[in-house]
Amino acid sequence: MNKNLKSNVKRHIPKDWLCELRILYRLGKETLNDIIRTGWVNVVIITTMAAILMIFGACFRSALSISAFSKELGSALEISVYLKDSADIGTVKHEIQQFEHVELITVIPKAESWNKLKNEMSLPNIDNPLPDTLHVRVDKPESLQPVFDNIKQITSVEDMSYAKDLASKIELVNHVLKTITLVVIAIMGLLTVTIINNTIQLVIQSRKDEIEIMRLMGVSNWYIRFPFIMQGAFYGFAGSLLALIPLNYIQNGLANVHKFFMIPSPPHAQSLVILVMFSMSILFGSVGSFACIKKHLQV
Repeated sequence: MNKNLKSNVKRHIPKDWLCELRILYRLGKETLNDIIRTGWVNVVIITTMAAILMIFGACFRSALSISAFSKELGSALEISVYLKDSADIGTVKHEIQQFEHVELITVIPKAESWNKLKNEMSLPNIDNPLPDTLHVRVDKPESLQPVFDNIKQITSVEDMSYAKDLASKIELVNHVLKTITLVVIAIMGLLTVTIINNTIQLVIQSRKDEIEIMRLMGVSNWYIRFPFIMQGAFYGFAGSLLALIPLNYIQNGLANVHKFFMIPSPPHAQSLVILVMFSMSILFGSVGSFACIKKHLQV
């Protein structure tokens, strides 16, 4: 009943924006004071966070590059479709184009294949034994088998082939990369939350009397909590800033590798890594602080 009355009263009180700004200023000042109180431990926390984030950023950025290499290699894989003598090339081509994941179909008439073979080898004067051939390219390596199975159902198809082992290895590499990235994210989150948790616990202990006085004075719970949460977010942000230095060298190295193999670098890869790194570090830092508050600060 008291809570409902309190919320109804608050709803009818006009907001004083100048007062709100003063509160934000005060909260920011409290956060800064907490960081200063932590002293040299800040350096240890930020450098540790930077090392963790650097490992995450390096793994994530490398995963994007390796994925681009796998996709480029996979897109070069084609399904060779050999048609029966009675088959109509145009009809079969149109039918295959309707399948999902098919990107490009190259038609190679049997006369063209036979002439090319005769130019390369000395062959007897016999009738052309080669079939009309279609080279079907798909959008990604994992689509090869589904498209292969669909084409196999066409009655005009005599035989088919593709580099199945190579496609399987490419698919395995992509799966391993995704798994490693998820594991690194989980480890990064756990370490970040643990480090922040321990740090905020020390700050809470050092301000125990001050916090108790604020509670007795009726200070809002969120007013007490907010500086601690912001402190955790600050550690995540500062660690990400420091991690940008080695990540820049990693980015330049990977860019040179892409140039050497003449494979385009993933678009906006570095920006994506930075965005994810900052977002996750700030999130994990805040979560670590909040978890510590819930455990050690009964407000």
